This record gives sequence, C-alpha cells and structure tokens, in this order.
Amino acid sequence: MTENTPPHTDQPGTARSPEEQEAAQAASEADAQAQAVNLQAELDELKAKNAELADQYLRAQAEAQNARRRAEDEVSKARKFALEGFAESLLPVLDSLEAGLAVKEATNEQIREGAEATLRQLRSALERNKVIEVAPAVGARFDPHLHQAISMVPAEQEANTVVSVLQKGYTIAERVLRPALVMVAAPR
Repeated sequence: MTENTPPHTDQPGTARSPEEQEAAQAASEADAQAQAVNLQAELDELKAKNAELADQYLRAQAEAQNARRRAEDEVSKARKFALEGFAESLLPVLDSLEAGLAVKEATNEQIREGAEATLRQLRSALERNKVIEVAPAVGARFDPHLHQAISMVPAEQEANTVVSVLQKGYTIAERVLRPALVMVAAPR
C-alpha cells in the first residue's frame, strides 16, 4: 500500500482511519445510549406497574378486611336479633302465666283452661321460632338421629321400633335440640 491509498475497512483486520474509528465509536455510544434510554423507559414503566399492583393489592386487602368485619357484625346482629325475636314471642306466655296466678278464686276448670291456652301460646311461639316437637308414634322405626333409647323391652311389635315415648324431643331449624327419650322393642 502506498501512502495515498486509503485504507480499506471492508476487510477484517484492516486499519481504520481515526475519523472512522471515532464515527464507529460515536455510533456505538449512540446505540448504547439509545439502549440505555430504552432500558430506563422500560424500568420506569415496570416501576409504575409495580406501584399500581402494590396499590391494588393494598386496596384488595383492605376491602377483604372490611368485608370480613361487616360479615362478623352481621352475624353478631343476626344472633342478637334472633334471640330478641324469640324472647319477644315468649312474653305473651309470661303474661298469661302471671295473669293466671293473679286470679285468687279460680276453679279447677278455669285453671285447666288457662293452662291449656298458655300451652297453646307457648307451642305457637316455639313453632314460629322453628322449634319443632319430635314425638314418634308407637311402632315408628327408631331413629338414632332424633331419638334416644332409654331401654329395650320385649314387645309384640317389630324389633327396633318405638314402644313408648318417655319425653318428647325437639329440633330447631332441622337440628336436634333434644332427642326424644323412647323405649324400643327388643329383638325376639
């Protein structure tokens, strides 16, 4: 090569002029700077998305706590007012008993009529509050979910059937409050 011939840059290992090297370096720096700007923009976008998601998470957490607190309050109020409604339905029964006891010169028939009327009021109050009587008929199949066998006795009827009811049972909203106490026919 002569001094007047420009160096070739197309071939590997050939020398570049200082201007070409400077231009290549400037282009490389520009690429790096553009890449840095793109990365910074992407980072800023991810930070903004992260902050948004963190905010959404905190709001959802607060909303869940508020919903749980409201549900607990509603359950507490439901219990309180259910008991209040039950107590309110028993007040006429109390009034009837007090009125009956206030009569000093009542006959046996009047006392019986008053007691029967009061019993009807009590049964009505219990039924309104979903307290249902369990009194199996003689010969009914023994149900361990509703009945409690006190004893097994020899009987002419089929085994494991109710021979007699010693005490009625009660359910409340389809749940056993007290099982009926029964005597059951023994196997022969």
